[in-house]
Amino acid sequence: MASKAQEQPLGLRIAIYVLLTAWLLAAAFPFFWTLWGSFKVELDFFSISDWTNALTGPRTEATHGGPFTDAGYAGAWIENEFWRATLNTFIVCFFVVTISLTLGTLGGYALSRSGHKYVFWLLLIALIFRAMPPLTLVSGYLPVFFDWNVWGYLPTAIIVLVAINQPFTLWMLHSFFMKIPKDLDESAMVDGCTRFQAFRFVIIPVMWPGVITTGLFSFLLAYNDFAVTALVLSESNRTMIPEIAAFLGTTQTEGNVMFAVAAVVSATVPLFFLVMFFQRQIVSGLTAGAVKG
Repeated sequence: MASKAQEQPLGLRIAIYVLLTAWLLAAAFPFFWTLWGSFKVELDFFSISDWTNALTGPRTEATHGGPFTDAGYAGAWIENEFWRATLNTFIVCFFVVTISLTLGTLGGYALSRSGHKYVFWLLLIALIFRAMPPLTLVSGYLPVFFDWNVWGYLPTAIIVLVAINQPFTLWMLHSFFMKIPKDLDESAMVDGCTRFQAFRFVIIPVMWPGVITTGLFSFLLAYNDFAVTALVLSESNRTMIPEIAAFLGTTQTEGNVMFAVAAVVSATVPLFFLVMFFQRQIVSGLTAGAVKG
């Protein structure tokens, strides 16, 4: 009887399903529209006279003999070697995530177990730096990079992105560590573990979802960054987002929009699979506040 009483009315369930379906369609439509358009020519996909040309592809068929073409992908990946920008992106992301998590877990754990008053001020200063626009920090780095002749290289971008990302990583991991009872540390040390062994073998396994969640956000910061990488990296060492912008051209140079459209799809697909693969860990990490002592 209780279960029947708790059942939602049919009208409410229908309304929920309709709203969820509409939300999913609205959220997914831009990507699928871009995916569809990446196999068209520019005159079809960006047709002003008739938007249905993007669906039927008459100019695509006239030019390439069919309603679809991979010319955008071939131009981006082969002709303009977009794979180099992709490789640079994953190199930057790997080292940014690795360094940020290493420093963040050690620093967050130390601050969460410290009883000193300066912890609050350190976290407050970190939050202030995180709130600052990245361009204000980059402007301070550039003179040093030019003087030391290290501008334009991937390690330079990694250093800047770690510096920008570290306050957020420290805050997030500190909050996760604060939810883990200190009794776990003390019990492990009573059993003969050192402080670092307790941290490595007892604390980290407990808060592993929080580490994955923080790592994913760090990855997205480096993966989607434009401002820092566009200013710090040279043309030969671009990551994906600045390279996509370069495909669009400028007022002085003509770009190829369809190369950019194909590159956007190529850059979005890995994010989709990454989130799908780690969805359980992300949910567990975001709900880690439910851990009680």
